[in-house]
Amino acid sequence: MWMTTMLIIGAGLLALELARVARDLMQTSISYNTHSVHIEGCQSYCRELSACPGFVCALRPDYVVLTAAMTNVDLCESDRGSAWRINALGPRDVAAACHGAGSKLIYISTDYVFDGIEGNYSEKDTTVPVNFYGESKLAGERYVQEACSDCLILRPSVLYGWNPVRLNFATWAISELQQGRIINVVTDQYNSPTYSSDLAEIILRLKDEVGLFHASGRERISRYDFAIKIAETFDLDRSLIKSVTTDALAWKARRPRDSSLNVSKLSRIVRPRNVSEGLKQMVLQKNTL
Repeated sequence: MWMTTMLIIGAGLLALELARVARDLMQTSISYNTHSVHIEGCQSYCRELSACPGFVCALRPDYVVLTAAMTNVDLCESDRGSAWRINALGPRDVAAACHGAGSKLIYISTDYVFDGIEGNYSEKDTTVPVNFYGESKLAGERYVQEACSDCLILRPSVLYGWNPVRLNFATWAISELQQGRIINVVTDQYNSPTYSSDLAEIILRLKDEVGLFHASGRERISRYDFAIKIAETFDLDRSLIKSVTTDALAWKARRPRDSSLNVSKLSRIVRPRNVSEGLKQMVLQKNTL
């Protein structure tokens, strides 16, 4: 009996969540590089991103979800060669392989393709990155669109959720506050935090769509207010959260001040969660891990 197949490239937070959800619906494989991944019901492969195009051609899956990326914004600024190779040329080569194999490509991009001046960006708004991470990811989008006319590109924002390998903003805040440490969080940066399990479900709902979707949470919120909600949800001491401005932090790369995303297009198909709903789901998920 023929079964739908999906290959997930990357082994970060989103990839792990997607694999856990997709394995019950289709034959699911996941490729990893630096961190070994073994998920019950999924086939795991160790592949560098540069080897994935050949792997796609050999495996010929129905769907390829490209989550692998160099996401350290400051590191992308200082090591532009690696950022371009991973975030731009990697998607280009995977997209070409998908075109040749007849696989549907779903590419995960970022809200950092915008300059952050206006906020509440729709899919039709002009992209003007303010750092090299955003530039390299935007180039990846364009390469994918050129190679695969039926591709799906999704832009999330501040992905959060439980990840046993690497901290994200939410798990970093939880860890620091649990240990009674003061954390400095900016009040002048706004995003649309995206719960990882929510995005995994969105991918499965939209997998046969074509084009560009903003696929974030539906709430615009500052990093500081997000941290406060995290503390309140997990019953942690919010007085340990100190407000600072972006100018006070010694970051190498500029950050867009307001990269919040408009999810009206997405909401016609599926309703994304707001921050409170996502954090409540995170609490429930913790109890099942």
